[in-house]
Amino acid sequence: MPTLGPNQYGKAETRVVRVVRDGAVHHLKDLNVSVALSGEMDAVHLSGSNANVLPTDTTKNTVYAFAKEHGIDTAEEFGIRLARHFVTGQEPIHRARIRVEEYAWERIGTAGGAEHSFVRRGQEVRTAQITFDGERWEVISGLTGLTVLNTTDSEFWGYVKDRYTTLPEARDRILATDVHARWRYGWSEDTRPMPDWDHGHAEARGHLLSAFAETYSLSLQQTLYQMGARVIERRPDIDEIRLSLPNKHHFLVDLEPFGLTNDNEVYVAADRPYGLIEATVLRDGAEPRIPTD
Repeated sequence: MPTLGPNQYGKAETRVVRVVRDGAVHHLKDLNVSVALSGEMDAVHLSGSNANVLPTDTTKNTVYAFAKEHGIDTAEEFGIRLARHFVTGQEPIHRARIRVEEYAWERIGTAGGAEHSFVRRGQEVRTAQITFDGERWEVISGLTGLTVLNTTDSEFWGYVKDRYTTLPEARDRILATDVHARWRYGWSEDTRPMPDWDHGHAEARGHLLSAFAETYSLSLQQTLYQMGARVIERRPDIDEIRLSLPNKHHFLVDLEPFGLTNDNEVYVAADRPYGLIEATVLRDGAEPRIPTD
């Protein structure tokens, strides 16, 4: 006989842009917010009763209303406020998960000193996932689309070879990747001071970049571990970090048909297929809780 397993519902990808007008100086926040709620929802699945269901349209409206009533300081703070509202405001709801993507904009500097014009900052996206069960918090911050590249100080050789191996060993190669990182804070209770989310994000990002640049890499796996370890070592409020790094391959172009020597100067950038390297780095004693997918 079938039984109902874990379930949740909510409104996904509510896009909200909040403008704060401080005189002639304007400030911009651009978020994509997804709400997932779970709790006493057996009846709606088994009999169709909506008695415990808060409409997903209401969750969307709540996002917009909170952007006006409370403003948006950080993605994490905004998600915490929403999660608390849904869990404490509706008795049947026992757990809320809020996922936030934040798109960064920079001011366009002009001779006239305009303070209301912005340009999108590349493809990098700041991420946050906040989960609340009425007692404990779990905050997973992160980023995606952070593209980095080293033109040297990277090798790849000594690997297993079989009858299908054609890749030549490399003693000097380009190493490039798009960093997808998620890190989990140790903060979980309202009785403890809340972390400085903006400062924590900036520092974690900086440590990821520094470790990538400073690691003489014999494999992308080694670089990944050094990046994660740098964050764990230097951010005591972070217990776990998971990294997903696609290897953005750059292959030397064969210039011999043209009578030219390619001394690590001309490459073709291949976007697919690509190697995908993933791993979690943990603080001693911490349990892995960031999903692997």
